[in-house]
Amino acid sequence: MPLEILLPLVIFGIAGIAVLLHQLGLSAPTKFEDEAAAEAAWSREFPEDKATHVRLCRNKKAALIETPQGKGIVWAIGADTTARYLTGARIVPTSTGLRIDLPDVTAPHIALALKENEAAAWIKHLKEPA
Repeated sequence: MPLEILLPLVIFGIAGIAVLLHQLGLSAPTKFEDEAAAEAAWSREFPEDKATHVRLCRNKKAALIETPQGKGIVWAIGADTTARYLTGARIVPTSTGLRIDLPDVTAPHIALALKENEAAAWIKHLKEPA
C-alpha cells in the first residue's frame, strides 16, 4: 500500500478510536464510589496487606489506607489506580491540597486536590501513630 494512503489511514484510525473511547465515556478519570472501592484498589496492589481503615477524600480520587504494616495511599491515575505505602514520605501542603513526596522512583510525587480543611485533617491523620 502506498505511503500516501497508509499514513492518513493510520492517523485517522487512531484519532477515530480516541474520539470513540471518549464519546463512550471510557476516558473518564477513575473515582472511587465508596471506601470499599478504595479498599479493593489497595488489595489489587497489596493483596497480603488487609486494610483496617479507609479515609476517602471528598473528590473520591484518593484514599488514605491503614494496615497493620503502616499507612498508605491509593489514588487514581487516569482510568486506573495505584497504591503506595507512605513510609518515608514527606507531606507538603500546597495551595490546591497536598503534595506527597515518596522515596519511590516509580511514583516520586503525588499531587492531591483537597479543600483546605480536608488537607489539614489528612495531615493530622498522617502524623498520628499507626
